[in-house]
Amino acid sequence: MLFFCIYFLIIFVEINGEMKDKTIVVCGSTQGIGWSTAQLLAQEGANLILVARNESKLKACVEELKKTSNGKHDYCVADFSNWEGFTKAINQKFENTNVYGLVNNTGGPAAGPVFSAKVSEFTAAFQQHLLCNHYLVQKLVPQMKNGGSGRIVNVISTSVKQPLPNLGVSNTIRGAVANWSKTLANELGAFNITVNNVLPGATNTVRLKSIVENKANGSDQTFEEVMKEMGKASPMLRVAEPEEVASAIVFLLSEKASYINGINVPVDGGRTKSL
Repeated sequence: MLFFCIYFLIIFVEINGEMKDKTIVVCGSTQGIGWSTAQLLAQEGANLILVARNESKLKACVEELKKTSNGKHDYCVADFSNWEGFTKAINQKFENTNVYGLVNNTGGPAAGPVFSAKVSEFTAAFQQHLLCNHYLVQKLVPQMKNGGSGRIVNVISTSVKQPLPNLGVSNTIRGAVANWSKTLANELGAFNITVNNVLPGATNTVRLKSIVENKANGSDQTFEEVMKEMGKASPMLRVAEPEEVASAIVFLLSEKASYINGINVPVDGGRTKSL
């Protein structure tokens, strides 16, 4: 019995302690996919630095992680829509921090057709999604190189494979981020740093609920009916839960994904019609 318990403990540690003592930066980490990712990483033993713009929410999330895990967790207040403030915050926080992983995750641009989109909408989205991602990568990759390896995961959208209706700005910018990511993967692979994209489909987040509410308000359908209809677009007949997307992100950050580089991983229940 004692042998069995020791054997089980060893197996448990091997499965659940892979991220122990590795520092991973998770953006957009106070809710939705980002928060679920942070929780799963904490369970794996990672030390987390949460990045978001709301300090009170960040503090609450860090305290929650400290209650449920043994890692050393911290946060960085950074508003991706304020370039000067963002770069200053990133410079101050990550000047001398050894980082192994980065999860780029930012809320998407507002819905609307591409033809009527203002130029300012494109430039704002380009800054928040591509330029901020790029700045973080340039800040953190030297630390990954010094450590001998690293992982970068960008949370984008299935629109990089199949543009989504009424998300003109998002479709455009997400495509740019995907190609930036693939180029980075080609350049950083030699340093044992992988760069991959996770493409969530409809996921039960605050953003999706807002989209559903707006659609319901403009029709004769209820919130529940619109949500159910949205789920039917997937062969799974439902939308994803944030932790289901987070699981894919955590896998790509792990050693088990050490030779997976430069790919898009849709987590959409099969909704995207292309391979």
